[in-house]
Amino acid sequence: MKNKLRSSFNSRQYMVSSDFEVYYYSDRNFMTLNPHSHNYYEFYLFLEGDISMEIFKSDGSVINSTMTPGDMMIVPPGIRHHAIMHESDKTYKRFVFWISKECCNNLMEESVDYMYVMQRAEAFHKYIYHLAPAQYHQVESKFLRLLEETSQQRYASTAFSHLCLCDLILTINRIVYDEDHSQTDNDELTLFQNIISYVEGNLEDTLSLDDIAGKFYVSKYYVAHLFKDTLGISLHQYIIKKRLDECRGAIINGEGITSTYQRFGFRDYSSFFKAFKKEYGMSPKDYQSVYKTNHE
Repeated sequence: MKNKLRSSFNSRQYMVSSDFEVYYYSDRNFMTLNPHSHNYYEFYLFLEGDISMEIFKSDGSVINSTMTPGDMMIVPPGIRHHAIMHESDKTYKRFVFWISKECCNNLMEESVDYMYVMQRAEAFHKYIYHLAPAQYHQVESKFLRLLEETSQQRYASTAFSHLCLCDLILTINRIVYDEDHSQTDNDELTLFQNIISYVEGNLEDTLSLDDIAGKFYVSKYYVAHLFKDTLGISLHQYIIKKRLDECRGAIINGEGITSTYQRFGFRDYSSFFKAFKKEYGMSPKDYQSVYKTNHE
């Protein structure tokens, strides 16, 4: 089947489609391309050949990785990279998949789960994964399925191609996620703990998702996914809970309700009242009154 789906290689490094493009290449005498970057995400599954992949990180350092069959690479927009051919007489086989940022944003509206691998690449500069044989063949089959569907003009091909696209991306994300979480991920744990400490130390300040992501130089989508995955609630919900706890403590210590909710970032009394009652089962005034009564 692969030979029927083979694409003729060209040096074009930009997308024609607004959503995604997928290719299966099998070349001999491949000419090494100059380092280049894209304004879209690139997924690459190495099948055969004698090459190494050179990736130029944003901090100026360089990754040079000799590729073995089953190695997978994810390169975010703006990261320069290229394949270096060592023995050009050997056949060079690979799948290449490009997906636009706009398409990713549309998928994000369905679920943050689509972006785990891309966010990890951007947050921790993790670009290359060494897949086990079973994982490699699973991803390969998803590439072939997507290629086959996009190369035919069949009934509902657009809708079915979208399903194949989602299946490919989610399969890759699940494999990487399971691998990451089979052992303690110190980078992720440290990042989470640092964000928690920052939030708890700055509850009186503006704490938006964008601000926190910028503070720690990571994607806001990665932070959102990290909190949802670790605590089961969003970052916003966590901040509200911590602010409500601080407000509760201030109120029972005799501080005025108005000055307290304003100090901890609630826009107005109505929103504070609703959040407080939902959390503690009574209004701020009632809570303060009950506490005073029980401690007189």
